[in-house]
Amino acid sequence: MQNDLDFSATVAAVTSAFGDRTRREVFLFLRSHSEVTAAEVATAFGLHPNVARHHLEKLVSAGHAETRLARPANAGAGRPSKHYRACPMEQSELVPAVRNDLLIRLLVRSLDEVGGRRAEELACEVGREYGKQLGDAFSPSRGRRSLSWAVGAVVDALTAQGFAARVDCEDGSLGVVADHCPFGGAADAYPLLCAVERGMVQGMLAALAGHDNAVTVSSKARGDSVCLTRI
Repeated sequence: MQNDLDFSATVAAVTSAFGDRTRREVFLFLRSHSEVTAAEVATAFGLHPNVARHHLEKLVSAGHAETRLARPANAGAGRPSKHYRACPMEQSELVPAVRNDLLIRLLVRSLDEVGGRRAEELACEVGREYGKQLGDAFSPSRGRRSLSWAVGAVVDALTAQGFAARVDCEDGSLGVVADHCPFGGAADAYPLLCAVERGMVQGMLAALAGHDNAVTVSSKARGDSVCLTRI
């Protein structure tokens, strides 16, 4: 059963990043160049610059590309442009992060030693810090975005991390459903690990949209039918 879930998470992550044919071609284009701008990708593929940037940011959020800001030589004053490059293959293996059982055991033992509400708060804090880093890396120079756009980015990032996430909409309210937990059975034994995911959602939303109101509504580790974080 666990192997089936791991396979599903892998397929979800790969599909999110490479399910679009143009995005696959953009990735190969990145691999064949040291670095490119969204404008250069738009010209190469006959795309609107915003469409090219969308594909590039999808690759960044999934961990297959990285960015840096640079001002062209003799450009004078003005905003630096964003340059994209493919991550080395050892950093981009087209699969979600592999669960490290030893580190997870260390984590849950440490949280167990702390105990009580403070343990859950600590787990959430760690998730928030990591989520903010993901958000900053995803769009460091574009300012605040709409909440719906940010939620989509959160789903892509969580899926790339092994959560097989998807957007949930109910009565006009946004939520994030995780169909897979990269913590595996550790979350069943220590449901407070769900706070890590909640923190990641809060951190990314704070970085991308200036909104960090995310609450865990239900969790499979606590006996619910679905893992849902409501925003």
